[in-house]
Parts: sequence; C-alpha cells; structure tokens
Amino acid sequence: MAILSKDEAQAILKKVLSFSTADECAGQLNGNTTGNIRYARNNVSTAGSSDNVSLAVEARFGKRSGVATCNQFDDATLRRCVQRAEEIAKLAPEDPEYMPMLGPQQFLAPTTYAAATAGITADYRAQVAADSIALCEPRKLTAAGYLEDGPSFVAIRNNKGLEGYQQFTQVDFSVTVRTADGTGSGYAVADYTDVAKFNAKSLTSLAATKAAGSVGAKAIEPGKYTVILEPAALVSDEGILNRLMYALDAREADEGRSFLSKKGGGNKLGEKLFDSRVTIYSDPLNATAPGRVFDGDGLPVKRMNWVEKGVMKNLYYSRYWAEKSKKQATAFPSGFVMEGGTQSVEDLIKGTAKGILVTRLWYIRDVDPQTLLVTGLTRDGTFYIENGKIKHPIKNMRFNESPVIMLNNIEAMGKPVRLGGNMVPPLKVRDFTFTSLSDAV
Repeated sequence: MAILSKDEAQAILKKVLSFSTADECAGQLNGNTTGNIRYARNNVSTAGSSDNVSLAVEARFGKRSGVATCNQFDDATLRRCVQRAEEIAKLAPEDPEYMPMLGPQQFLAPTTYAAATAGITADYRAQVAADSIALCEPRKLTAAGYLEDGPSFVAIRNNKGLEGYQQFTQVDFSVTVRTADGTGSGYAVADYTDVAKFNAKSLTSLAATKAAGSVGAKAIEPGKYTVILEPAALVSDEGILNRLMYALDAREADEGRSFLSKKGGGNKLGEKLFDSRVTIYSDPLNATAPGRVFDGDGLPVKRMNWVEKGVMKNLYYSRYWAEKSKKQATAFPSGFVMEGGTQSVEDLIKGTAKGILVTRLWYIRDVDPQTLLVTGLTRDGTFYIENGKIKHPIKNMRFNESPVIMLNNIEAMGKPVRLGGNMVPPLKVRDFTFTSLSDAV
C-alpha cells in the first residue's frame, strides 16, 4: 500500500474532508517504499526494506489551527484523526500570521519518476555491494558504502479546491574507501532519479584511487590557497552552497538578519553580489535533476532565476511576507542548478600552477549568519597540486569561508553534475582560507 495511485490517494483525502466540520481543512498523504544495503570492512552489515504511508490533517477555525496524523485509513481512524485535528485547533491560540488555504492551482507535469528505479530488487543491491567490495579487496583496500532506493509519492487536497499529486524515484549511493592501515581515505557520492545512470563500479574506483593516493599525507602551512572544490565539497546536507540557497529569504533580508540586508532597511535584490559567471536557477523539470512541482503550501514550483550573471534576481517570499510586502509569493524549490563550464576536475587540475584539490567538506558549522561565514574540515582525499599535476596528499585542514566571498573569487568552473538533487559544477577558487591543521583522515 506504500505507493498509492493518484486516484487512490485522492479518494482517501476526499473522505477525510467529508468528515470535517472546520472552516478550512487540508490533508496530505506521503508514502514510500525504501530498500537499502550497507556494507563495511568489505562485508555487508545490514540490508532491508520498509513501506510506509502517513496522513497529516490540518483543521482550522478562523485563525486557529490544529494538526493530527495517522497511518491507518479505515473510516473510523480517519474520522478520529479529523476530530483530533479539530479539537487541537479549538484549543490553539490565533495565528498572527494566518493565511487562508489556497484554492485550485495549476502544476507542471512532473518528471521525477523512473520505472526502472521503482523496480530495484534486493538482488540488485547485493550485486552493487559485491561489485564495490570486489574492486577494493585485491588492492588491500576496505570499502564502506550505503545504497538506498525506491519510489515515493505525495498527495494534497483541501476544501478550497486545491489538489495535487506527484510520484518520485530516488537512488542514493555513497562509498568511503580506506587503506588497510587507515591512513588513506577516499570518497564518492551520487544520486539519481533513474537507476540506469548509476554505476557503482566507477564511483568505487574513484574513491579507491583517492584512498590509495592519500597515504603519506604531508602537513602544509594554513593560509589562503587556490582550491579546486569538487561538487561533494560544495553541496551536501550541510554544504556551503546549500547554506547560500537557504539564505535567499526576503523576510530575513528585510528584517536585517541576512547577508542580503541593506543598512537602513530593505534588501539587495537587483544588486550584483557575485562573479559575473555565477548563474543559479531552479527548474523542477530539469532533465538530470527534476524536482517537486508544488511546495508544502501547495504553491506551484516553476523555473526561476535566483542569481543571473552575479545579480540577485529573486528572493524567496512566503505567502505571509509576500502579502505584507505586496510581492508575489514564491514556492521554495527542492533543488537548484548552478551553471558552469565544460571542464572536468582533471582539466581544472591541469590548469592549476599551485593549489589544493578538496574532495569533501564536513562538520560545517555557522560562524556568522549575516555574512554566511562557516567553518568546517576537509576529509577523504585532500591533495596538493603543482604545475598541473597532483604532487602529493596533504593533511586535512580546517577552513573559514563564506559562499559570498567564494563566489566572488572564482577562477574557473567545471561541468555541472547532479548531487543532492542539485546540479553543481566543480569550482576553482582563489584565496580560500584554511586556518589550522587536522589529524583526521
């Protein structure tokens, strides 16, 4: 039952609405079927699958709202879920930023589903792990990886006429390869909508090569260096570019809490803030990294330029802040696309006289939200470049940097690749600040 069709999902939501006596009522169904396999020290440690469907009901009386959830869909449970949401709403304080629920909306036809991905089996996952391990064992390397995949869906409906439905498929893979003595480490990560584009062997080979090549790392003095940042160093759950995108909020800027705030009030919309080569947009129909066609409020997600040739073109406006500011509300996208060039990471290395190749950044933490200054560490393969070649591995270092400064110090941009549902190019950046050494591998 985990993946309901559009008709099945909307039938449940219609029934939910029929049980409600609230002024406004909305239901959202989320479901997924997920399979996974995990391996470490060249052996599979866990494997499994799960199915889940959940319902969230929001009821409103005036400006008061309440939410209740359930994961059973018989009439009695649905009725009780609605009643509980209404009971909570009647007890809740009024929302000073209340916005009425949306009426009917027009959404783009999604492209986020691939049947081949939905059909992945346990045997396929086992083969992925076996292939990855087989590439490492003969080289006396140790692999630790994780593969997760499966289809999912979201369905929404309210009593104002709004309804929506979208299916997704996702493949997520990461692998860390270590040398036998634990002193060398390499890493590779990727995600896809269509499993046909996934190649665990090539990703493991990349991580294995970095692991073998990172033995005997040498310490260098912290300071400002030209760096080549691979996509995994730019985007992740806590990545540098992710932080930039989450900071494009008009309210934070208008209230003086953002790098986009102007002294004396207002925001920097329309100002040139980055290198002229920086263009960032979102497009739910991107061929390689498609995304959601509606957001959590039910607003349609459409292609939108956020940064164009270094200029801030749009900010995110919530429905409340848009009404207050007399602006158009903006749906927040599930991913972004940063334009780049045509060069590979290897090409960027060849064009570098002196610099550092960074595979990955981690443990990233905020230092100053108003400048987006963050700190963190390199990890899993950091190398010194000289005369267009990797000369030797170097010890990991702590960095202090802001994406705002980083995107003004670009020397070259590579070909964008998909990562974390985004499209991101490797970047060659000058004057990247390293502040201290780290003994981590």
